[in-house]
Amino acid sequence: MILLGILASARNLVPLVVDYLVVAGGAGGGTNGGGGGAGGYRTSAGTSGGGASAESVLTLETGANYSVSIGGGGAGGATAGVSSGTDGTASVLSSISSTGGGGGGGGVDSSTTYIAGRNGGSGGGGAAYFGNGAKGDGTAEQGRDGGAGVDSVPYMSGGGGGSSVAGANGGTVSNTGGAGGAGTSSAITGTAVTRAGGGGGGTNNIDGTRFGGAGGTGGGGAGVTSGTGTNGTINTGSGAGGGGGGAGGPRNQGGNGGSGILIIKYPDGYTITIGAGLTGTTPAAAGGFKVTTITAGTDDVSFA
Repeated sequence: MILLGILASARNLVPLVVDYLVVAGGAGGGTNGGGGGAGGYRTSAGTSGGGASAESVLTLETGANYSVSIGGGGAGGATAGVSSGTDGTASVLSSISSTGGGGGGGGVDSSTTYIAGRNGGSGGGGAAYFGNGAKGDGTAEQGRDGGAGVDSVPYMSGGGGGSSVAGANGGTVSNTGGAGGAGTSSAITGTAVTRAGGGGGGTNNIDGTRFGGAGGTGGGGAGVTSGTGTNGTINTGSGAGGGGGGAGGPRNQGGNGGSGILIIKYPDGYTITIGAGLTGTTPAAAGGFKVTTITAGTDDVSFA
């Protein structure tokens, strides 16, 4: 009986090779500041973040539970005081963890204070107000650096880094906040989709001739000249745009970063069980594979 039990357990632990795309939550934009950085981007099915080669596939076992968590987007910098955007949170599949995006730096009117962009999966853009705010750094093989804030013309913050291209410095295009860096395309689902773009930097539009930086392709939110920065797109891990200073320099908060996503591709002879704490879908198999997309929550998955 003991031997039969061991054999039965062994049959439930069949090696299963899966491809994955794990994108963390994007960061919030800064108050009067820099664009938020995109969430870290890791995949075994194509180009990873920072232009890195595909990572190794995951070998899992049937009958075992594997932890999954989908990272949320970071909040934009608050209107009170000098505030950077909040970092995005990590997304996880078993041993694969992608780092949340770095928050955009914050600046404040009638002050010489400004905050550098934060480090993350991709780095946040630096704020600038009577000074040059430093960029945040991206994580190797997950994303790119943010752009610096530049005060050669007052108050043009840097764009947040995207998963494939760094955020631009403020003023790279005349009188404009830095553009968010571009995201990375993946066809793991069978259709190419670009995700994890950086947020554009905000500006202080004191004379009506300045413009917020464009959001990076892949869902990055645009920076603005007045008002709240544009949110990153949900389930892309994109960064948000930085808030703008407006004609009189009021404090305006950054947008909120986009939530992350997890995609798993595996042979169609297997069935996935998604824990109740997760939100996910598995369309009909195609080409010998199933593809499961998980968009929110924290729980376990298992295969049979």
